[in-house]
Amino acid sequence: MNLERLPNEEKLGLCRKYYLGGFALLPFLWLVNVVWFFREAFFKPTYAEQLQIKTYVKRSAVGLLLWVAVLTTWITIFQHYRSEWGEVGDSISFTIPLGIP
Repeated sequence: MNLERLPNEEKLGLCRKYYLGGFALLPFLWLVNVVWFFREAFFKPTYAEQLQIKTYVKRSAVGLLLWVAVLTTWITIFQHYRSEWGEVGDSISFTIPLGIP
């Protein structure tokens, strides 16, 4: 998508939609929001909607970092303790790795 062709009001609306969409357990939308609008928020000449876009980009980045931290923590704990959890660990596993019973 070429953001250069959109009017500033539509840029703001699109940025807001991606920001709010991230709260629907879709942190990928926050990643897209940060990637697409980072240059628009921080490197373009100042315009009226830029302050709100900058706010949405910053909040999207914080939300994305929190999701990455939570998922990394969960994956690390699960990989380390799955075999010790016994039947519960097996029931929440997609595949049961060979090795430790």
